Amino acid sequence: MLRVPNPSNVSSIIVKLEGESKTRLMAAIRPDRPERQRPVLEVHKILYKTQVVWPANVHSEDILAGSKATYTLNSGQYEYPFQLKLPLNTACQPSNSISTNVQFSGIVPEMAKTPTRHIKQTLPPSLTGFPGEAEIRYYVKVTVNRPQFFKENPRAQVNFTFLPIEPRPELSDGEAYARRSHQFLENAQSVAASKKKGFFDKIGSSSELPISPSNAGTPPRFSVDARLPNPAILTCNKDLPLRILVKNVSERGKNLYLQMLQVELIGYTKVRAHEVQRVESGSWIIASFSNMSIPLGSPTDPIGTEVPINPEYWSDKPLPASVAPSFQTCNLSRYYELEVRVGLGYGSYEHGRDQLVVLPLRLPVKVYSGITPPKALLEATPTGDSGKVGFKPPLPQAQAPPTLAGPSVPPPFSPSQGPPVGAHPEQPYDDAPPSYEDAIGQDLPPIDGYRGNYQPPPVPEGAPRFSDEKRR
Repeated sequence: MLRVPNPSNVSSIIVKLEGESKTRLMAAIRPDRPERQRPVLEVHKILYKTQVVWPANVHSEDILAGSKATYTLNSGQYEYPFQLKLPLNTACQPSNSISTNVQFSGIVPEMAKTPTRHIKQTLPPSLTGFPGEAEIRYYVKVTVNRPQFFKENPRAQVNFTFLPIEPRPELSDGEAYARRSHQFLENAQSVAASKKKGFFDKIGSSSELPISPSNAGTPPRFSVDARLPNPAILTCNKDLPLRILVKNVSERGKNLYLQMLQVELIGYTKVRAHEVQRVESGSWIIASFSNMSIPLGSPTDPIGTEVPINPEYWSDKPLPASVAPSFQTCNLSRYYELEVRVGLGYGSYEHGRDQLVVLPLRLPVKVYSGITPPKALLEATPTGDSGKVGFKPPLPQAQAPPTLAGPSVPPPFSPSQGPPVGAHPEQPYDDAPPSYEDAIGQDLPPIDGYRGNYQPPPVPEGAPRFSDEKRR
């Protein structure tokens, strides 16, 4: 809503849909003086769309090219509806990533150099949690352009959280798994004999009795598997499709117990600012149990018996809302590993009398948003030559399909017009050629279904952050 207290001359009202990926890292000024550092900034404009909401009969290209028309808005309140469709892929190009002044609280303004490396991928999700170091944000900004050179153009900005459409799911082929095995000792004499002798140990003590043929045999051995459907994909706000199996690799004469279980998702964020890189890590505990003493199978089970661990321990525990989908963009990327730690006790469940071992299992996984592509887009995108389905790569500029017209916008209320006067032009970005999916997706209806419940972690109070610098 636009409130005009007094009649004013206005050349246009423009709405912009923007997305930015920013990184800032410290680098040594000189190799021989690593303690002296300078900030290195990199800024990418991954999304930039504009629409002139007033006057209604003027196109964005005419305004941005320097139209001289000026109109008069009488005092009152005005509402101008608009529609802007988010594309599927980024639109980061050399012309879209200009040098931008970025200011941090308590530090003088710093200049970001023009980046030279650009990647065209699916739009990344909103990303916070790294104050003053890395950030991906999306916002809608309204600018009221006034023709007078000495008067500032009023602006308003609203940030929003973005969660992208997930890639088309690939065909499942078996299971992805991580496996660890461990060999226990069968009896107490073996345990004592395996210990290192001390200086004052008595020679010929009962703890050093030789193993008789009655207690000799193959020590019990077990393997633990953590399995996920292949490809290993986890979905935001959904349960883990995880299976944990314990297998008898050899004969055993005593009970086996599940003593502890922990399921943890580990996320790695690769931050790059020109020539400087670093990897930040974080984790989310999905399930954690200890002192369980749950029997697994029976000593009479034959070799090769697989005993599944009850999935109730991690079911109904979906991924937290702060987990961002896996992504890769020009200066930031996020990838994940699922770590499962299984504690097994052999012989007894009593502390101090059992043989306890903790086996860590790690699986590289991808995290999807859970927002499936529209059915029309899936039908329009062909299957690749390998037989697996997935988004088709962007076409070269010479073969790119023409940009399709977006949805029409209802004509807003038009105030009275005044005599034309000069207006200040605004230089537009050079639009990147649309990808196959973006060209197809222009005519698709909005997504009707699950839209996700993504909540990036808030920035702590007092933490350094990127400021809202002046933009075009």
